[in-house]
Amino acid sequence: MTDSRSPIARARGLGAAGGGTGHWLHQRLTGLANLVLVFWFASSVVALAGADYATVIWWIRDPVVSVLLLLLLASGFYHLSLGLRVVVEDYVSGEGAKLLLIYAIGAISILLALLGGLAVLKIALGG
Repeated sequence: MTDSRSPIARARGLGAAGGGTGHWLHQRLTGLANLVLVFWFASSVVALAGADYATVIWWIRDPVVSVLLLLLLASGFYHLSLGLRVVVEDYVSGEGAKLLLIYAIGAISILLALLGGLAVLKIALGG
């Protein structure tokens, strides 16, 4: 039995469905956010150079600083997981290994972001 549809009709629905667009956009947005947040963080670290422990703790307890640190952790680890996922999708050939690595990257990124966030919150809330 032959397929009487035209080649374009047979190909419809088999290609990319635009799913990469959201991934690409998230990478660009987190990259832009990271650019601003890392610049803020680096300039803050330079300004705090030579400060004692109590001063750094006082700095982290500032609500604006705490929120910015949490945003940096969330955006940074999300951007990391997006980038590593692309590397795995491009260079790992086995579907099982690819899926395992993608899930591992996501889980490790979430775990590390949560641990960092917990550390910031513990300091910010006086623990």
